[in-house]
Amino acid sequence: MSEIRKEDIKQEVFDLYDDYAHDRLDRRSFVQKLSLYAVGGLTVPAIMSFLMPDYQNNIQVKADDPRLQSGYITYSSPKGGGSIKGLLSRPKDAKKKLGGIIVVHENRGLNPYIEDVGRRAALAGFISLAPDALTPLGGYPGNDDEGRTMQAKRDKGEMEEDFIAAFNYLKNHKDCNGEVGVVGFYYGGGIANMMAVRVPELAAAVPFYGAQPAAADVPKIKAPLMLHYASLDTRITAGWAAYEAALKENGKKYQGFIYENVNHGFHNDTTPRYDKAAAELAWKRTIEFFTENLKSS
Repeated sequence: MSEIRKEDIKQEVFDLYDDYAHDRLDRRSFVQKLSLYAVGGLTVPAIMSFLMPDYQNNIQVKADDPRLQSGYITYSSPKGGGSIKGLLSRPKDAKKKLGGIIVVHENRGLNPYIEDVGRRAALAGFISLAPDALTPLGGYPGNDDEGRTMQAKRDKGEMEEDFIAAFNYLKNHKDCNGEVGVVGFYYGGGIANMMAVRVPELAAAVPFYGAQPAAADVPKIKAPLMLHYASLDTRITAGWAAYEAALKENGKKYQGFIYENVNHGFHNDTTPRYDKAAAELAWKRTIEFFTENLKSS
């Protein structure tokens, strides 16, 4: 698949993949629509293979990175799924209590990309917890297609409680300084916004291309926000103007960024939607934001 270059793929194909990845298009319809773009040396199987995540070759911080103490834990979510599995990561040589970051996955469970993001956050000097909302159904199944199907079966409200319970677990962890923020991606971005509304003690929230809360809920937000959007992600980014107006009207502390000519999922370096420049800038801003807001008072 190395013969295919990102520039060989039309934007409409990325839009189709976005619909497929977010359950707005079933697999059969996705394949049928892709056939319209299978011209020349581009076959449908080749395009599909190119679009799918490559977790094997695109992990930035390995699971056994010697600089980290990283492993799976379970925590209690009595209002949600009961006992939830998560990846807890921290720098191995930390000499003091650290700010905490909840890392919230997309709509497919705790896949290798999100685990990697959790380790990246730890490597930046935080203690991170990346929960797997698929735990009650057996956990992330090893591929995103099945993960999406599984996550769609879970109760939305119970999953929200699972992430709020993760906040409480991390806030009270012996290695955490009690200041906890959240970063999330697409579904996880929506969860980050939800937590900003529902968790008064949240210290910071960073939604990446996440669904916005209702304007009526914005007055409840106490945490500072940093919001990342993609200009080509027209469906999600369309909601930003109204959200920003509500944030301004209610005097909330926020920073909002729209990254030009990049797609939804631009931070995910395992798919061709990844944009290196935008992803690195957004992550740099995110870490600086957490560093500012997750220090002990």
